[in-house]
Amino acid sequence: MIKKLLIANRGEICCRIINTAKRMGIQTVALYSDADKNALHVKMADEAIHIGPSPSNQSYLKIEKVLAAAKTTGADAIHPGYGFLSENAEFAKACADNNIIFVGPPIEAIEAMGSKSAAKHIMEQANVPLVPGYHGEDQSGALIKRHADEMGYPVLLKAAAGGGGKGMRQVWSADEFDAALAAAKREAMSSFNDDIMLVEKYLTQPRHVEVQVFCDHHGNGVHVFERDCSVQRRHQKVVEEAPAFKMDPALRAAMGDAALKAAQAINYVGAGTVEFLLDKDGSFYFMEMNTRLQVEHPVSEMISGQDLVEWQLRVAANEVLPKTQNELHINGHAFEARIYAEDPDNEFLPATGTLHLLETPPESKHVRIDSGVVQGDEVSVYYDPMIAKLVVWDTDRERALARLSQSLAEYRIDGVTTNIAFLRKLIDTQAFKDEDIDTRFIEKHHDEIFQQDNQNNTHQLLNLAMYLSLQERAISTPNNQDTQSPWANVNDWRPNEQYQRQYTLLLNDQSHDVQVKRVKCDNDATTPFGTFVITLAEQTYHCEGRLTGNRLLATINGHSESVTINKIEHDYAVFHSQGMVKFTHVQKDLGAADEDDQHGAFVAPMNGTVVALLVEPKQQVIKGQTLMIMEAMKMEHAIKATQNGTVQEFFYQTGELVDGGAALLDFMVDEEASS
Repeated sequence: MIKKLLIANRGEICCRIINTAKRMGIQTVALYSDADKNALHVKMADEAIHIGPSPSNQSYLKIEKVLAAAKTTGADAIHPGYGFLSENAEFAKACADNNIIFVGPPIEAIEAMGSKSAAKHIMEQANVPLVPGYHGEDQSGALIKRHADEMGYPVLLKAAAGGGGKGMRQVWSADEFDAALAAAKREAMSSFNDDIMLVEKYLTQPRHVEVQVFCDHHGNGVHVFERDCSVQRRHQKVVEEAPAFKMDPALRAAMGDAALKAAQAINYVGAGTVEFLLDKDGSFYFMEMNTRLQVEHPVSEMISGQDLVEWQLRVAANEVLPKTQNELHINGHAFEARIYAEDPDNEFLPATGTLHLLETPPESKHVRIDSGVVQGDEVSVYYDPMIAKLVVWDTDRERALARLSQSLAEYRIDGVTTNIAFLRKLIDTQAFKDEDIDTRFIEKHHDEIFQQDNQNNTHQLLNLAMYLSLQERAISTPNNQDTQSPWANVNDWRPNEQYQRQYTLLLNDQSHDVQVKRVKCDNDATTPFGTFVITLAEQTYHCEGRLTGNRLLATINGHSESVTINKIEHDYAVFHSQGMVKFTHVQKDLGAADEDDQHGAFVAPMNGTVVALLVEPKQQVIKGQTLMIMEAMKMEHAIKATQNGTVQEFFYQTGELVDGGAALLDFMVDEEASS
């Protein structure tokens, strides 16, 4: 049995492998780059070794550094996860040369499947069905085009050494072919240093169905059923499910048998995935084989009840497969949604930033979350921007889909742009519910998925106004005074007047003025409660709210709901049952405190930057004179004297950042001039 396992990876897959290894009593070693010094996988492992600078080609992809870490820690096995070195035959060979168990297939199997064209030759010999196409050694553009012409358009050009959609072009007519081939070859050379191309008949309505296979060193092989991965963007998967829908027992058996033939053709050992295109007439064709664990393996685990990482570790330790084919059964249905830091409205460009808020739905036998980040972590520019994999299970597809929708609604992320709203819209389309899905699903339903929200945000404006009012009480409560003192009472009592505030809130560049009158409140500053009369757009609403942390239980004209509100500088994200809406709180002009304040305590009500100091310390100034200029919300704000007096001291210098609520300067009022 393996005693100490080094995981040559990072993030969620590293955390996922550590969990299984610990359950099996195996010690774990993590690697980390500069950017990952405080990452979750580092904290979870028994040991961690610094592997180099943040870029992966200087750290996680350095074979000699990975092996040195294994030797230093005494690891007897290395699990490569997926991505990085997981399908690198040179790395597998280096492990073998150093007597370290590589938790993956034999070197020859990796090499055989490393080239798409070579893999197709092998599959052809093994009688695994192939898409009609050309994948020969003669790379003459004229010859490749002649094969395309004979197949008939559309065709698909693919880089032989490709992956992730790189070096791939759809060609719809002969007139487009030469330009598409040149572009695909350029991209392939740039991405893989290899511009060998193959061309296949392009199926117009295919599904992407893959089969999970497992083989051991003793000649045993099984398939752990199939997954449908048809919903993709830029040839990368977005939502996966298992088992595949509209899959009868005969088709499942045929695809499973073909997948095992493919594995046996290369003497495969370990976990692998054989990917097929499934046409609408029920015919299917080999695409490629991934010689590693797949990102979407959790859906196969959920329906089979098996831990595939445990299987990997046992097979690597020369054990027989834990189950035979007859002992494996499908139970229920599972979905996986990949939650990314990306902007679907801007062609899915990756996003970076700090996860200021990260709240997940509760995990249970129905809901699983695989993640490598926690609240406060950075999504950096160096690695894949996937935040988590949300996996749900239930007894059938309809129930599992309902759980997925509910779980996405319960996800709360702020600080980076994510694809959560996009995922919710996608799975809520009628076509997705009706299983009318193929690999062009997003393109076909683009308008429906990307339609602008026209929801009425009145309640969220009112909720935020209540939050701001209640938050004032929470942050103004004295924490070191005698609780019997009247100054410790924060019940908002005012002589001769009622508590009242007006907030200006921006939504999509439109300004909304909200007037809040507090009718009643309690004295519990930890969970402040208030009754309000709020006026918005000349309409009056009777409201109640109780604030616990960042959660507001609100009742508006008898309608109750619970919302989560997160603040980042001047922006507020309100998470509610239908999604999330962002507001900007426009505060009053930056300036001094009340004119009666003899010390002139100038306070910054929001974060900003000092751009200019216009007077010298100890300089006398007159009322209205500009003392300093701050920049906040991309606007300059003049800080002016409210009375004649002297600037005793500036607390910040030009160029320095200022936190909201910080005192800006010390000001002494000229008592003679004011008397």
